[in-house]
Amino acid sequence: MIGMNSATKVGAYAVGLAVVFGSAAGIGKVVGPVGASVEKASHEGGGHGESTGGGHGGGHGGAASQPPGGLQVSEDGYTLVPYRTTLTPGKKTDFRFTVNGPDGKPVTAFKPLHGKRLHLIVARRDLSGFQHLHPTESGGVWTVPITLPKAGVYRFFTDVQPESAERQLTLGTDITAPGDLRPVPLPKPEQVAKVDGYEVTLTGGLVPGKSAELTLTVSKDGEPVTDLEPYLEAYGHLVALRQGDLAYLHVHPDGEPGDGKTEPGPGVTFFAEAPSSGAYRLYLDFKHDGKVRTAEFTVHAGDAGAPVQQPEQDEPGHDDPGHDDQPHTH
Repeated sequence: MIGMNSATKVGAYAVGLAVVFGSAAGIGKVVGPVGASVEKASHEGGGHGESTGGGHGGGHGGAASQPPGGLQVSEDGYTLVPYRTTLTPGKKTDFRFTVNGPDGKPVTAFKPLHGKRLHLIVARRDLSGFQHLHPTESGGVWTVPITLPKAGVYRFFTDVQPESAERQLTLGTDITAPGDLRPVPLPKPEQVAKVDGYEVTLTGGLVPGKSAELTLTVSKDGEPVTDLEPYLEAYGHLVALRQGDLAYLHVHPDGEPGDGKTEPGPGVTFFAEAPSSGAYRLYLDFKHDGKVRTAEFTVHAGDAGAPVQQPEQDEPGHDDPGHDDQPHTH
C-alpha cells in the first residue's frame, strides 16, 4: 500500500499456465500447479522459479525506470515463497508462506503499513473473487485461512516492508484452484456500484502515465453516508488491477481520520496513476456499521470509448461478473 496523496505505477507480468479445454465452447479445466509444490525445507533457501527484477514505486513513488510491483515474486532480494501452489476450490485452507530476505531466510521483522505488518490481496485472473486479508506471523511463517470459491488461477499480492528493506514492496505469485472454469466478459463500466444496500458513485477516472483524481461517494437508501468508520487508518482503501496481466495499483485516500480536515464521508478521494491505457477493475473497501464492504467498478484508462477486452477461451474466466459469491474477508 502507499501513503496519502501518492501513486504507484503498475506494469506487466506473464506466467506459464496449464489449461485443458472441454469439448463445449468456452468451457475449460485448470489442472495442476503453476509451479512445483514448495516444501518447508525450500523456505530456507528462498529459491523460486520466477524471474526477478528491480523495485517498484512503493511508498511515495519510485524512479520511473523501476519495474512495477506486484508482478514479481522477488524484488530487492526479497522473495515471496508459498508453501503450496494449489488449493482445492470451495475448501477453507490455512495458506502459509514466508517472505525470505537476501540471505534466503524468512524475515521476522516488519514495519507496520496502515496498522498491519502485511496485507494480502487476492484476485482470480479474470478479476473476480477479490479478497483483502491479514495473515498472522509466527517465526517468519505467515498463515491465513482462505477459501478460493471457484476453479481458476489466482494472483496473491503481498504489501509488506521488511525492516531491513529500503522501501515498501509488493510481491506476487500465482496459486491454482484446479477444476472446470467458464470465461465470461469483464463487467461493463458503470458509474454506480451496489453492495449490501449501499450505492457507491464514482467520479473521475484513470489517466495513463498521469496522476488523476477519483472520488467515490457512499450512500444508503438514497441518503449520503456521513459517518464512515476508520478502517486500517483510513476511510477507504482502493486497489486497481489491469485486465490481462493483473498489473497492480494500491492507493489510499487524500487525508486520514483525525487530521482535522478529512470528513468521514460521503466522499472519499484518491489520487492514482495508471501506467498505461486499458481496462482496470477497481475495488473500494469501506467500513460502516461495523462491517467492511467492497464496491467494484470497471474503468478505462485512455480511450473511454474503447471496448473492454473479452477473455480468450484459453484464459481463466469467472463464473459471475459480480462479487456476491465471495464475501469480503478481513
